[in-house]
Amino acid sequence: MIPINKPWIGEEEKREVANVLEENALTTAARDGGKRVRDFESQMKNYLRIKHVLAVNSGTAALHAALLALEIEQGDEVLLPSFTFVATANAVVAAGAKPVFVDVKKEDYTMDVSDLKKKISKKSKVIMPVHLYGHPADIDEMNEIADKHSLEVVEDACQSLGSTYKRKQTGTFGIMGCFSMYASKVITAGEGGAIATNDDKIADKIKMIRNHGMVEGYDTRVLGLNMRLPELSAAVAKMQMQKLDKMLQLRRRNAELLSKILLPSAKNGIRIPQETADKKFNWYLYTVAFQKDRDKIKDRLVKSSVGATVYYSPPAHKTPYYMKVAPRTSLPGTDWCADHVLSLPVHPNVSEADIDHIASSVKAALEN
Repeated sequence: MIPINKPWIGEEEKREVANVLEENALTTAARDGGKRVRDFESQMKNYLRIKHVLAVNSGTAALHAALLALEIEQGDEVLLPSFTFVATANAVVAAGAKPVFVDVKKEDYTMDVSDLKKKISKKSKVIMPVHLYGHPADIDEMNEIADKHSLEVVEDACQSLGSTYKRKQTGTFGIMGCFSMYASKVITAGEGGAIATNDDKIADKIKMIRNHGMVEGYDTRVLGLNMRLPELSAAVAKMQMQKLDKMLQLRRRNAELLSKILLPSAKNGIRIPQETADKKFNWYLYTVAFQKDRDKIKDRLVKSSVGATVYYSPPAHKTPYYMKVAPRTSLPGTDWCADHVLSLPVHPNVSEADIDHIASSVKAALEN
């Protein structure tokens, strides 16, 4: 089976983890984090070209901490897509706010600006676009809307490290950008996350929030939780950052090869992902859309040892919990995407021979 995602872990990561174990410094409650946490933050800060990067223990923690830093509270509303992993919505609820689901565009699966404008109310505080599959959202337009209505933009860039919008890294346009280092992501720490910001006060606050709100000893000053990234995880993340450019190159090679082979099939009911002059993908997931028979095609691909996977069905607003939290939510674009998309493997462990097999399997499934 060619898995949909597989971490690219080498001897470098193993040696660095062994060094942490040898030093017996597995984690620390120090305000600035451990040595490897600081090393990772510095690497990511330089890569993103941003003033601050704060490591936390998951992408979910990054989103939650970002909302806490903005002092989001009961009665506030956060605008976000439903077509995303449920962590985005969960972070909003965990912060005490109400998620207001916005529809997405069928073309690239990111937030629909026209629907966003309709959903803004006097209770709105934050716009949280998701750069789904590594596809940059229309962030300039969202920033303009945010400025007009005195809202903040917190980017869910958990899937988009390395994606760019107008040659600038995603996660660097809003007040904060949130990243994930889950095992399937472009870089991994097993579990892990990070928050990027140019705001000094926000950065100081995040350092408190990730460490139970403390600054010196047990002096909790704001509401915080244990969101610290352990040194063991940071050791992996640090070495992954050194390989990021290479991993992105391999993802791009695989995606471009797959597109080249599948393009003639576009007339047969499959839509392949396409970049624009302004939007360049990290190719975290290569997501296609079928006009019909998506589930039958998926089953055939799995039988052919291709780890084709549906992300995300059901969308958040149709899960049992959010049907109670946000009842009577109508998102036709989101529903269409959830019923038609399918993601294919293009991660760095996928070989050119694997790409040929994936493409031929897709063609055979379409023909049958």
